[in-house]
Amino acid sequence: MATEAETSLSIRVRGQVQGVGYRPFVWQLARRLGLRGEVSNDAEGVIVHAAGPDRALADFVRALADEAPPLAHVASVEPSPGAPVARTDFVIGESHGGNARTGITADAATCPACLAEIRDPAERRHGYAFTNCTHCGPRLTIVEAVPYDRANTSMKAFPMCRACAAEYRDPADRRFHAQPIACPECGPRLWLEGEGNAAADPLMEAARLLKAGRIVAIKGLGGFHLACLARDGSAVAELRRRKARDAKPLALMVASVEQARAICDVSDEAAALMSSSAAPIVLLPRRDKALPDALAPGQDHLGVMLAYTPLHHLLMQAVGQPLVMTSGNRSDEPQAIANAEARERLADLADAWLMHDREIVNRVDDSVVALDARGPIVLRRARGIAPDPVMLPDGLASDVPVLAMGGELKATFCLLRGREAVLSQHIGDLEDAAALADYRRMLDLFARLYDFTPGLIAVDAHPDYLSTQLGRRMADELGVPVIAVAHHHAHMAACLAEHGVAPGREALAIVCDGLGLGADGTLWGGEVLRGGYVSAERIAAVPAVALPGGAQAMKQPWRNLVAHLLHAFGPDWRAKVAPLTAHLPEDSSVRVIEQAIAKRLNSPPCSSAGRLFDAVAAALGVHPLAIGYEGHAAMTLESLARPHMDRCEGYALDRPEPGDPSRARLAGLWHAIAADLAARTAPGVIAARFHHAFADTMVALLMSGGPPAPATPVALSGGTFQNRLIREGVSARLEALGLVPLVHHTLPAGDGGLSLGQAAAAAAGCRTA
Repeated sequence: MATEAETSLSIRVRGQVQGVGYRPFVWQLARRLGLRGEVSNDAEGVIVHAAGPDRALADFVRALADEAPPLAHVASVEPSPGAPVARTDFVIGESHGGNARTGITADAATCPACLAEIRDPAERRHGYAFTNCTHCGPRLTIVEAVPYDRANTSMKAFPMCRACAAEYRDPADRRFHAQPIACPECGPRLWLEGEGNAAADPLMEAARLLKAGRIVAIKGLGGFHLACLARDGSAVAELRRRKARDAKPLALMVASVEQARAICDVSDEAAALMSSSAAPIVLLPRRDKALPDALAPGQDHLGVMLAYTPLHHLLMQAVGQPLVMTSGNRSDEPQAIANAEARERLADLADAWLMHDREIVNRVDDSVVALDARGPIVLRRARGIAPDPVMLPDGLASDVPVLAMGGELKATFCLLRGREAVLSQHIGDLEDAAALADYRRMLDLFARLYDFTPGLIAVDAHPDYLSTQLGRRMADELGVPVIAVAHHHAHMAACLAEHGVAPGREALAIVCDGLGLGADGTLWGGEVLRGGYVSAERIAAVPAVALPGGAQAMKQPWRNLVAHLLHAFGPDWRAKVAPLTAHLPEDSSVRVIEQAIAKRLNSPPCSSAGRLFDAVAAALGVHPLAIGYEGHAAMTLESLARPHMDRCEGYALDRPEPGDPSRARLAGLWHAIAADLAARTAPGVIAARFHHAFADTMVALLMSGGPPAPATPVALSGGTFQNRLIREGVSARLEALGLVPLVHHTLPAGDGGLSLGQAAAAAAGCRTA
């Protein structure tokens, strides 16, 4: 019988393939298939030299991507003829040249094997709050430098015991080269401070305090949380009082999908998302009416996440019911990450502190994801997702490394080299000094982790954004070019890049948000654009209405209502639509706003979709005087509308002609809402009719530029498209016209995705300011 032919291959594997158990996977696979050779890390990823029968090698190459470990993301497997292999076995070789190009993987939720260990009294890690392996545990939150090994993480403070060291060295063990490996003998430890018995089991004592109605600060993976019983209305109210967080929804943590289903409607898709290695907060339709309304006032969804570390699993098991698990901070501040910082900053917020001695090096918030008929919608890209790379289409591969600085709110930055775009985690609002310090520090860390020096820096066109100013200073220091990308063009480019739209293909976009600086130097926020990565022209827009008080108008919806009514009906607006004025403040305050608009004092025109939603909310009495957080009024309006969307149609409005400056554009809307209010129509019905009318209007604006070619892609971006009713309503209308709506799934539609759009525009050759 003839011997099967034998071949030698050199195989390059690119992607997120370091620090995720990929080499032991290759080792085990090669041994199973009877191959000889070696696998090792290098600066480009993983390199494999393998020899064996042709059929076994073919199976091997195929399995390198198809059977990769859970946390690996294989971008490409590139086999080529290799030199003869002299070895008679297959080994894991030494790393060569570091791992700077492959970067760091996202932190991962506890895997099933580790969860089984902490629950098994026979295991040495039974009940141990820091159990992890190659398939789970901290990554980005503990790393200080490259290469990613224990000496460059906060685990360097914990020398491995003999048993852990043996697991770490054994390629057949799932803890082979798991840098955070630990056990009760050699790893981090827990303790309790504040109220309670410090000498007791800290985790069980924390559970006792929680069940007694106390608020406990818990040091987690990427920062401290503040926890209390979700069913205890008094505890929830007290937590809100202490945090000065009157209205913003509070996230919940549950022990299992079954526990989540007791309080929310959980689809199979939602259950899979919650149970994934990312374990994000998932927005779920509320089901349990007995839960305190204060968890999410005025909202019909709750943000729920599964326990995602051994510490959380053990705590949830001990408490036995859902917990509020909100960021450990006062309202609008970044969450605390260091023990001393938590003692000081949370002194008036927590009754006790569940601490540990593993340092959190990098602050990482919980990711937030919604679901609709088209799949997951990422609202905040952070723990468990960032910094996993986004691959851009071939035509956007950049020979020059591009650093994109993002915006000022919901800030992220992006490193682009070749086709690989690496976005930072959500950092927050740079107006906060601590968030800005984090942003600067993460820029420096990512530059070291990815051995990245920019050859081009892209910034938002707004000169006052702190990210723009920092980007320009960096460009001056490095002597590299800087380009400014208009805010809404960056939104469009981000959506096109996420969907792999090829450069050069003409596309349309509907970009709706609060505001951003437009290409003409005015404030935009409800635009229809035509173009692509290199440039985009505005072909239509929501009418520009005064923004009285500037930033104050974003916090007080009634100001926008006055501005819209004055714009639509002129100085005698009160007499024309009296039902719309019921929730305005006293006349003297309204007159001040009228005078400011008339004199153009701090009242710039702005074509903002977000401010239109605020104005409608104010007319319905939805948080008219002040909102508690960004998007508060619009989110409540969406919740009001949802039950009525299928039972009513939108208001019939006059369609504006392109370029028509008439102030009567929105008059039809306001007359219709006034008539419904006079007829005592339910606010939810009015909200639903408005949502339908807004979707109709944006599609009509798009069509006002002339009928697009069939199958033209239409990017839907900007924070307004986080509203499911608008997202799905506009998408359905576009599909009915034969167009292809593109909706964000892996990036936030809001400003958290801007940095990718800036990077894509820069790579394509955008040079507009």
